[in-house]
Amino acid sequence: MPKIELMAKNRIQFEYVINCSPKVLYNRLSTASGLTEWFADDVRVRGKKYTFIWDKSEQVAEMTLQKENKLVRFNWLDTEDEEESYFEFRITRDELTGDVSLIIADFVEEGEEDEAKGLWDTQVADLKHILGSIA
Repeated sequence: MPKIELMAKNRIQFEYVINCSPKVLYNRLSTASGLTEWFADDVRVRGKKYTFIWDKSEQVAEMTLQKENKLVRFNWLDTEDEEESYFEFRITRDELTGDVSLIIADFVEEGEEDEAKGLWDTQVADLKHILGSIA
């Protein structure tokens, strides 16, 4: 019987400067309504389980870490390897400049790093646009 190898995923991280308060940003990263504005077409929440809907496909994740105004981590529930199946939003504030940054950690398969960066760049551009219209 042939052995099936699961492809290892690489952890990637992107940082974006976001001009808004950590509290406002956190709301867009941790609530169904906030995530629907920029991340997915629709988001349904039941307890800690978030169903993300894009076009007609759904993916379910569980919010496994959260620190108010600082961090949100979602683990995908339909994957084999829990260590490489999450994405994380971390909010930081530079002590000298006061700049607020969003740091995104994600996992991608070898060779898909550029595609992932393009996707996150697009999503975060939408987020910045939404936040810009509020601020």
